[in-house]
Amino acid sequence: MIERSFRTMGTEVRVLIGARLDAGLPEPESMAAQVEAALIDFDRQLSRFRPESELSRLNRDPREVVPASALLRSAVRAAIWAAERTGGLVDPTLLPELEAIGYAESRVGLASSPLSEALAGGPPRRPARPSPATAWRGFAVCEGEDEGAIRRPPGLMLDSGGIGKGMAADMIAPRLSPYSRYVIDCGGDVRVGGRLPWDEPVEIELRHPLSGAAIETFPVTRGAVATSGIDARLWRTAAGHAHHLIDPSSGDSAWTGLISASARAPTALEADTLAKAALLSGPAGAHEFLQPNGGLIVADDGGVVRIGAAGAGRPTPA
Repeated sequence: MIERSFRTMGTEVRVLIGARLDAGLPEPESMAAQVEAALIDFDRQLSRFRPESELSRLNRDPREVVPASALLRSAVRAAIWAAERTGGLVDPTLLPELEAIGYAESRVGLASSPLSEALAGGPPRRPARPSPATAWRGFAVCEGEDEGAIRRPPGLMLDSGGIGKGMAADMIAPRLSPYSRYVIDCGGDVRVGGRLPWDEPVEIELRHPLSGAAIETFPVTRGAVATSGIDARLWRTAAGHAHHLIDPSSGDSAWTGLISASARAPTALEADTLAKAALLSGPAGAHEFLQPNGGLIVADDGGVVRIGAAGAGRPTPA
């Protein structure tokens, strides 16, 4: 397979494409360049860190009903789906809370605080809970007379960061499905597929967030794996340390007893959503989200727990 790596969405993206199985398809190298352009454009339109992005313009718009592109409407649908799937635990409307704890601007290029230091100084652990306000239910993609628009109470803002990388990987997947094999890795949200006539899985290796050592390999023929963790974005605040995974019930960083969670699922959006929900739920609650497809959690003390058929089975996307 040919490989192309580039940075966008605040992370490293890798695309691997196998042989084309139809003479009418672009060569893999050409398709990889098209994928890079598409994902860079995805970031331009949906990044909350770009004042000119369509997402930022939506968040500033004083109207209740705002015309929106197909991409932004898809992002809103994905965000609503993630919230519904997790009972509001993965909440896309926590942008003010993120900004209040120090994540108003991109942290690309900024060193993360040492994980061991943040864990030692963290508050008492408890599972996150959904916000009783369920503000995310205020978002809707319009149909009928206002088709092509988004409806929400003015001032209610959306953060696409919670689902963006998984959604991006899934958006690209149909373009690559006619090739013999493809792998899209959007900063740890990995989607695998292709038209190989035999079951030859791609080995997705997971690494320990404390030691960096390989701790598990998930074989995936068609499907996705995603990891959510607190180690990549940690910073100091006046109150101690903070990270980007928010407890919707408190508006503060969630300290649940878990450092990371990895999930398998048919799509990258679902895997990303399940991994975040598992981490937010803590050691006991993670099983609810990871058991069906399999997954893995890493506790504050470094302990690793495999849940369900973590290293077996191959979810197949619809």
